[in-house]
Amino acid sequence: MNFIIQKESNFSAITVAKDRLDSSISPELKGELLQMSNQGVSNIILNLKKCEYCDSSGLSAILVGNRLCEDTEGTFILCNLSPGVEKMIKMAMLDSILLIAPGLPEAERLLIKKSEIQ
Repeated sequence: MNFIIQKESNFSAITVAKDRLDSSISPELKGELLQMSNQGVSNIILNLKKCEYCDSSGLSAILVGNRLCEDTEGTFILCNLSPGVEKMIKMAMLDSILLIAPGLPEAERLLIKKSEIQ
């Protein structure tokens, strides 16, 4: 199992269960994200707490999730980034367009705050 999926009333969370988000699992992640979007999920939290490495295909999957949520006026949040993954996201300058939370509780609070504003 590469992912653990948790469905809540106002969001779904995907936890990457591997230590690498690379070309071996990123197509599967894209499929999961697309399936969630097709099921009407517009708020997704991607929890990378076990992930120590992310390559360009992993970044591509992350961007797919972000785009799918934006297309439905939802929110895509990354959380629990390891130093290596955070460095890769910053090198790609994606930290300016992605919402990043320190942990899952903070990501959930961000979604609650955003829903209160709207």
